[in-house]
Amino acid sequence: MTQYATWASYGGDARTWLALGLLAAACCVILAGVRLPLPVQFTRPGPAGRAAMVTAWAASIAALLVCATIYFRQVIHDIRASGLSTPAPRLTILPVTLTAAAVLFVTIISRRSPDLRTRLASAAIGAIAAPMIFELPFDPIVIPRFDPALPGPPPWTLVYVPLLLVELTTLLLLRLSPMVRLTRATFFCLALMLGVWAAWALTGFGYPSAPLPITLNIASKILAFAAAFTLFLPQQPAPGQAPHRPFGRSKDFSRTKTVLAPVTRSPSPRRPEGCCPGDPVREPPVPRADPAARRPVSRPRSRPARLRPVGHAPAR
Repeated sequence: MTQYATWASYGGDARTWLALGLLAAACCVILAGVRLPLPVQFTRPGPAGRAAMVTAWAASIAALLVCATIYFRQVIHDIRASGLSTPAPRLTILPVTLTAAAVLFVTIISRRSPDLRTRLASAAIGAIAAPMIFELPFDPIVIPRFDPALPGPPPWTLVYVPLLLVELTTLLLLRLSPMVRLTRATFFCLALMLGVWAAWALTGFGYPSAPLPITLNIASKILAFAAAFTLFLPQQPAPGQAPHRPFGRSKDFSRTKTVLAPVTRSPSPRRPEGCCPGDPVREPPVPRADPAARRPVSRPRSRPARLRPVGHAPAR
């Protein structure tokens, strides 16, 4: 029986090369987290850029729904034509994904700053972007391993292209949030997720129906949500630095308290009585000192000594 709802496991040398590739990717991510000048805050687009991003995101979702509907209708028709019953989908990991998204949403919205509207939008963007951090590198590994339902083109030519557009445009929505900052913890969480995938690849990277693949899938998905959470961490001030306050629209003015200091005015000079309002103000005259006080003190003059001629004796 062909299982259309699962993918085929890797075997032989393929699983070894897959594990080595994932380990190399994890090392590159760690190196990037160490060497890059982090944290980095994304540049927010203008009104036209925001409208273009939201339009592209909605169009990619619509294209994915159309292509997925065509593909799965053909899958169901192929299964019924072969005389088999349609298998019920196994949603083992979906409850974990929804729970992690709800926890991330509540965590972001429970912060004290910025304002409530910005937190709501950022929490919604974070909750829908976190699964895409997992799915973007995960889909190229598993989609080529799906069993094709159509005899012609493989399934990724019809479904994977719009799915890739949905993942990329969803991650680009993170630029709309002023709370998002790329930190070293983000790179380390991504490296841990790739390390878990490398361990999963050694077992064949099989569909999560057995306990070990289910455990590894859940662990890697939690690490993907942890990476999304690190994007919304508040900025910590450096030692001896004043705490950072949000700037711009994200500032919460409801918690600031304005204290008005009393205004003191310097006394203005008095106008002399009888002057007109248009006349310039004249300063009062400076009192002069008494001339008698400046008179010099008289000192007794000493009489000069009389010169006596030489050779005369003093008179007796």
